[in-house]
Amino acid sequence: MKRLKAFIKKEFMHIFRDSRTMLILFAMPIAQILIFGYVVVSDINDAKIGILDKSKDVVTREIIYKLVASGYFQISDYLIHENDIQALFRRGDISMVVVFESGFGTSFNKEGEANVQLIADASDANTARLLCNYAEGIIYQYSLEQNKLMGYANHLNTEVRMFYNEELEGVYMSIPGIMAMILILISAMMTSISITREKEFGSMEVLLLSPLRPMQIIVGKVVPYVVLSFVNTITILLISVFVFKVPIQGSVLLLLFVSLLYIILSLSLGIFISTIAKNQMVAMFISLFALMLPTILLSGFIFPIENMPFLLQALSLIMPPRWFVIIVKKIMLQGVGLMYVWKEMLILIGFIVLFLVLSVKKFKVRLL
Repeated sequence: MKRLKAFIKKEFMHIFRDSRTMLILFAMPIAQILIFGYVVVSDINDAKIGILDKSKDVVTREIIYKLVASGYFQISDYLIHENDIQALFRRGDISMVVVFESGFGTSFNKEGEANVQLIADASDANTARLLCNYAEGIIYQYSLEQNKLMGYANHLNTEVRMFYNEELEGVYMSIPGIMAMILILISAMMTSISITREKEFGSMEVLLLSPLRPMQIIVGKVVPYVVLSFVNTITILLISVFVFKVPIQGSVLLLLFVSLLYIILSLSLGIFISTIAKNQMVAMFISLFALMLPTILLSGFIFPIENMPFLLQALSLIMPPRWFVIIVKKIMLQGVGLMYVWKEMLILIGFIVLFLVLSVKKFKVRLL
């Protein structure tokens, strides 16, 4: 029994001395429960919407006030014409537009019936569905309140229209996110493990003694994974189009170029991970924990970023998958060109430069 107690005590001491084990045992569960608790919510808060009010009467103002007072909506734009709707959707300025017909108040009070239209950006099908449901509920509640005051039944007819995804197919939203997750996990993980394996087995010293420069070693390690990951990209797109019937409304060449840019970014991130990881296990742990969860939770392809606390919204800004998902959605579903995605592309290029500079600096340090 004494030997067993001593052995158990030794194991506890071994665990407590290993900072990586302590991180897995305690830090990871705390981080997961906090992130999931704040992110995995179905509520909508302060969603940006536009108002196209052709009537501008007391009734429309009261309904607009009800929408804003609910806390679900925040008015971002007052539109003048229907032609402005698609441009705002493509820029990502709003998620839904509420359209009041001409003579709305007169029709409601005198004719007993009026029409309001809800137009949503369904490239994010879940958010579009929630926004329309919330707005319909508020408008219906307003009509009930007015009927009680007036003593007779008037009707507000709500027409819902979805842009870019009329059938609200969930796969339209999931494909961009799945692409982002697969490419960054495969590219970053395989690159980090490959370079770390060289260091762990001692073959890196042989490479360092060769005539090759550090940058040449890195490029030589990366090029095969660029080719293989690009093949994966083409495979994913073919399956998306021919199996899941996801349309590619925009330029296929632009989509492939952005995907190549994202692959290079993922590989540069993998190189950076390899410079700070001591062995393959650490490299795999960093790749999975630091990439998979943020990609799933903070990229916006499952849970709307606008609903998250400010701290997580700020954290999502430094997540490369967020910007890739935005670009892919815009090209595939909205059919936009370079003019609508150049900012996000510059951000991806900025990440590439940052990770490569950090990797080369760290790599040079290890040579000393």
